[in-house]
Amino acid sequence: MSKKTQKSTKKSKKKLVALCIILAIVVAGGVTATMFLLNRKTEPEAGSTNNTSGAPAAPKYYSRLTGLEIANDNLNSSPIFCIQVPNGTDGARPHAGLEEAAIVYEAIAEAGITRFAAVFQNPENTAIGPIRSLRLYYLQWDTPLGCTVVHAGGADDAIAALRSGGYNEIDEGAFNWRDGSDYIAPNNLFTDAANLNSFAKQYGLEGTGDAAKVYPRLLPEEAKKIQAENQKAAEDTTDAEGNVIKSTTPLVTEVNINFGNFPDFNTHYSYNPATGLYARSYASGEKELSYDCTKEDPVMSRECNLVQIAPSAVVAMEVNEWLDDDNYHQVIEAIGSGTAYIFQNGSAIKGTWSKSSAGSQIVFQDANGAEISFTPGQLWISAIPRGVGSVDY
Repeated sequence: MSKKTQKSTKKSKKKLVALCIILAIVVAGGVTATMFLLNRKTEPEAGSTNNTSGAPAAPKYYSRLTGLEIANDNLNSSPIFCIQVPNGTDGARPHAGLEEAAIVYEAIAEAGITRFAAVFQNPENTAIGPIRSLRLYYLQWDTPLGCTVVHAGGADDAIAALRSGGYNEIDEGAFNWRDGSDYIAPNNLFTDAANLNSFAKQYGLEGTGDAAKVYPRLLPEEAKKIQAENQKAAEDTTDAEGNVIKSTTPLVTEVNINFGNFPDFNTHYSYNPATGLYARSYASGEKELSYDCTKEDPVMSRECNLVQIAPSAVVAMEVNEWLDDDNYHQVIEAIGSGTAYIFQNGSAIKGTWSKSSAGSQIVFQDANGAEISFTPGQLWISAIPRGVGSVDY
């Protein structure tokens, strides 16, 4: 082999080695790039749903009336029912279905005895009641919600306003029934979810819930954050020397709302930081209990579960109130303004309430004039007589 041929062969070998090296680099780079892209594809970006399919998280829907999560937004359009519920010690207790109410208005009806206007949307209970007569101030609290008023008769001024105002109503008719086992007249008139839904369908009330004037609500996660912050602020701390420093913002865990001098109707609430709920009872020591029924046509004492009422937020508002000309029934100024006490998330706020007309919703404000947003869940509003009622916490 000549020197020229040897040089040519060496050059060819060098070129081949160089090409192999370049090819190896390209292949390695391609594998690295491919792995990088694969890794990027499988790792979720910040704020993503963090699921393996990469699909966006399912949207969440919340009840306009309660602030709680619901299955779909169409449920906000469902009709609303405002049911007059007695609270006497003459056989009206335990109530039925009351734990399912979104809002409960409480006030004296007569002789120091309180009565409720319980507000329901999309009820599920197979027993709700008992149902008793209507008063004008309950109707004025019901009106902004555009609800069907469920009652058994009522005071003359209330019935006149009901009939002249074009309200939907269910009186003692086909959509209510008398319990023949556990209750005695007049505290034995009940309704249920099936009857209310049947009424709504028959009279074309689907979609009427959209027009309800509701109270502003916190989102569940906002409420939980506030509850946690309040809990932390209420905890005692220690300084560097180990001395205990008492919290200056303890949780408000015990609340008394008094309508007068009757322990059977004056109320007590006990706050549970773990649940964020206020267990309701009476000054007499009796718990506020309600039957939760799922069986059709139930014998409540045997076939329903008893639960203690425990709202998420409790309000006491001072109202002008006096004895009617019959020296028995109460007259209450539902339209006006006054002092209000708001209890939620373990805190107490002294503020105001105002209502400008029958059709306007009550506005609750704090001492700085900011409107209150209520924690999700049942809202219990008690109207106590100014100068006679009291609030202790």
